[in-house]
Amino acid sequence: MISVAMASFNGERYIKNQIDSILMNLNDTDELVISDDGSTDNTIDIINSYNDKRIHLISGPKKGINKNFENAIIHCNGDIIFLSDQDDVWYEGKVTTVLEAFNKYDCLLVQHDAVVKDGEGNVLYDSFANHRRVRCGVFKNWLRNSYHGCLIAFKKELVESVVPFPSTGCFHDQWIGIISDSHKKSVFIDEVLMEYRRYGSNASSFVHEPFFTQLKKRIILLVNLVFYFVGSGRRC
Repeated sequence: MISVAMASFNGERYIKNQIDSILMNLNDTDELVISDDGSTDNTIDIINSYNDKRIHLISGPKKGINKNFENAIIHCNGDIIFLSDQDDVWYEGKVTTVLEAFNKYDCLLVQHDAVVKDGEGNVLYDSFANHRRVRCGVFKNWLRNSYHGCLIAFKKELVESVVPFPSTGCFHDQWIGIISDSHKKSVFIDEVLMEYRRYGSNASSFVHEPFFTQLKKRIILLVNLVFYFVGSGRRC
């Protein structure tokens, strides 16, 4: 069984295209878990219009994107969990290709490549992986994150190790990737399996933050990792 964990919030502009592309990749026994963090536009109406038993809409905690994704993930029942933003487009065969990678490699997490487009569908980068110079490794991804949530899938056994997510210092995808690397090497595959959309404020992850902001986040993340590795489980 495959689960897709989506975090939604005021996503009426693009969410229908994303849901359509996800359902095209799922079998009848799979599920799409959508945690909505209090949308005030037509997002909920669009989701409910599907009347599809594979879609499970739940209320988000309204504590930001990390906790919204955490809420979706802990409600997933599948053996493999895919993460999804509300505004991208999956290509047909994405799930099949990722599952083949899990079968081929001894890993907990797989990340694939994507073409990066703006809000009007214009190509910004042919390859997210090349643009971000993605690589595995705890130190590398503490220093500069390679992991991006909408591109990753991971085994359910990883969930108990990564939740609860830290509330500060990093986003959920960086935390999941680093913890996966600390247990068993993650795998990056070259296949472009979706369109990753960047627009307006949503493009902020491609902009370098001020040095001292980056330094503060890395220190907080390091503290969280120290607590994790010594076994206390505490998160900042």
